[in-house]
Amino acid sequence: MSRRNLATPRQTDDRAVMGRRSGALAILSLLIAYGAVPAASGESGSAGRAQAPVCDRAQFRVILDVGHTAEVPGATSARGAPEYAFNLRLARKIKQTLVDAGFVRTVLLFTAGRTQAGLAKRVAVANRSPVDLFLSIHHDSVPDRFLETWKYEGRELYFSDRFKGHSIFVSHDNPEWRASLLFGKLLGDQLKERGLQYAYHYTQAFMGHRQRVLVDAEAGVYRYDQLIVLKDTRMPAVLLEAGSIINRDEEVAMASPERQSLIAQAASDAVEKFCAARSPSHPAEVQAGAAVPAKQAVRGATPPANPR
Repeated sequence: MSRRNLATPRQTDDRAVMGRRSGALAILSLLIAYGAVPAASGESGSAGRAQAPVCDRAQFRVILDVGHTAEVPGATSARGAPEYAFNLRLARKIKQTLVDAGFVRTVLLFTAGRTQAGLAKRVAVANRSPVDLFLSIHHDSVPDRFLETWKYEGRELYFSDRFKGHSIFVSHDNPEWRASLLFGKLLGDQLKERGLQYAYHYTQAFMGHRQRVLVDAEAGVYRYDQLIVLKDTRMPAVLLEAGSIINRDEEVAMASPERQSLIAQAASDAVEKFCAARSPSHPAEVQAGAAVPAKQAVRGATPPANPR
């Protein structure tokens, strides 16, 4: 249920404009720090343009981690489909979109067997590889207490239409924490530009041990410090929960080629911006990444009220 808005229309418009401006300034400052946008200086004209970094797509290496395994497929959708099938389809679509855009060194990462051993193996494979970005693809569900039952094609199945939307996670314990956060912001902004809304409920106390710190209230980036594939990888690492497949309407959307293409293009555009930001022209201290306060929300103090 949404909260009543007591502000006047003019106040609401002014706040929205201020929010967009502050968000744009925050991400612009990060991009300037990484060199993706040249800072103002006394130089102008062709000399200034020549210093702008260029993304070398053919050399930029991305690992797309397909969440879960065929043996341990993760969540079950409202219509009884395994999460792993959704993860695999979307990861393949993102890979093809990246390859078509010139990121020919993009690879899919699979493991078999039990989850815990598989996570450690994924980290080991990634850390042995010369990788610039690790992106793990998942689809979301809800805590068991929110589940309801319904019948679909003669079977009794579980669903929850209470929550929807995507979520992006990074770990403060990752050695490339600042770069991970930057890519999370870029990805969240690209999804937002395409009309997709992130899930707000991870900020709520009722999520219990699944409650997360929101570090970007505009892009929907949360901290998930303990997750192995985010904290133990030695390159920038981000996990995308692309949508809630336990929500009956969103499950249908997530299975559609149109939604998969939309997310894949958002990911590709975010990778391109991140690639430029990580170009070799950056100073060594920026490549290493400066610390960001552990519990400070970088953009926005709180998420907007959940429209549901």
